[in-house]
Amino acid sequence: MRGATAEWIEKAEGDFVSAQREFRARKLPNYDAACFFAQQCAEKYLKAYLQEQDLPFPKTHDLVRLLARIPPSLGLSTLRSDMSILTAYATEFRYPGESASKETAREALAFCKAIRSEIRNLLSL
Repeated sequence: MRGATAEWIEKAEGDFVSAQREFRARKLPNYDAACFFAQQCAEKYLKAYLQEQDLPFPKTHDLVRLLARIPPSLGLSTLRSDMSILTAYATEFRYPGESASKETAREALAFCKAIRSEIRNLLSL
């Protein structure tokens, strides 16, 4: 595995842990942060895969745009709708006016886990 790929994975795993921690917090859970970190984890796993395959990718938070750079034959397109929803969480709940519910955060984590699992399988992790 390339060194840069390992760095993307390390960052993605940090976001995964943070998303779960914020969702599970007994005192003052931060569902907004759980959604944000779920999106960040998925984004970094997609970038890790692209990095490992030496496929260029833009600086973007758009998971669907990143997915478009991955060969369809790998079967990740079944996660396109999950990625579309998660993409919004990069910014949607970061500012006043919108807040994530516990159910929204639960869904974000489920989408994140599915994407994480698929990419980890592709990278033989």
